[in-house]
Amino acid sequence: MKKNFALIGAAGYVAPKHLKAIKETNNNLLAALDKFDSVGVLDSYFPDTDFFVEFERFDRHLEKLKRRKGIVLDYVSICTPNYLHDAHIRMALRRGANAICEKPLVLNPWNIEPLIEIEGECERKVNTILQLRLHHSIVALKKMVDEGPKDKIYDIDLTYLTSRGSWYNSSWKGEIGKSGGIATNIGVHFFDMLLWIFGGATENIVHKHDLYNASGYLELEKARVRWFLSIDYKNIPESVKMKNQRTYRSILVDGKEIEFSSGFTELHTKSYIEILNNNGFGLVDAKPSIQLVHDIRNAELSPLRGEYHPFLNRSKKLQYT
Repeated sequence: MKKNFALIGAAGYVAPKHLKAIKETNNNLLAALDKFDSVGVLDSYFPDTDFFVEFERFDRHLEKLKRRKGIVLDYVSICTPNYLHDAHIRMALRRGANAICEKPLVLNPWNIEPLIEIEGECERKVNTILQLRLHHSIVALKKMVDEGPKDKIYDIDLTYLTSRGSWYNSSWKGEIGKSGGIATNIGVHFFDMLLWIFGGATENIVHKHDLYNASGYLELEKARVRWFLSIDYKNIPESVKMKNQRTYRSILVDGKEIEFSSGFTELHTKSYIEILNNNGFGLVDAKPSIQLVHDIRNAELSPLRGEYHPFLNRSKKLQYT
């Protein structure tokens, strides 16, 4: 049976992935909302959906569908700026719908407990997109670790470079109070993946955290992790630039590369399939990574001693103050 969806944040960067997932799981999009009206992408998926630029009219429309036509809203997909997620989750729950929220679910760990309470009061579910848990390479890595020696400590190098133009820091993404900064906005699903596979954090050292780059060293229950995240195109390896590509992902486990270059295009649809089968990832699942990125965001920077990511040794001098 088709489910009825509404979507908040239809003009956002990630919205097309959610539109595609709703379409490919054979469901309906009743209404979409965004204060910006550059949403022609809707025509590619749901040309007949009702679109609103004002929340009040969006909310009234959903109420009219319920009261006058008996059309029940099953899910609200949330693709809005990070700092608005918890408010929009509350709206979905109070309207009697389940929520599907992009990462990061919330910015601060203390935002999660009230949502758990409201979730229980409304008897609805908050789902988040932790798509790397569904990537075939990551699933295989977790299986290897779970079936490996219980006392083994793995050495991990995580590198994620995803180039962004000057628009990025001119938008809400460049305001740490709204996005949470680089480690939160582009890194939270990688940190979730690491915690999911290798266990909780026992040490957290941050060497760099600015508008363009973040890097540090983590000790997890089963891993030592050197990590580097960046939106600066200058950090992209020359071999990648020569292919006219602007993104580079690498996970080294004990010096061995985990194949990680493909398999991303269908992960949102896979996430929706699991959610619709009541197997989605929820508030409790998301909490450890939300705590970790909060701690990274608020950590004092440490000098380069001991373990640190090799990208910090590049010829381009990086400032650590």
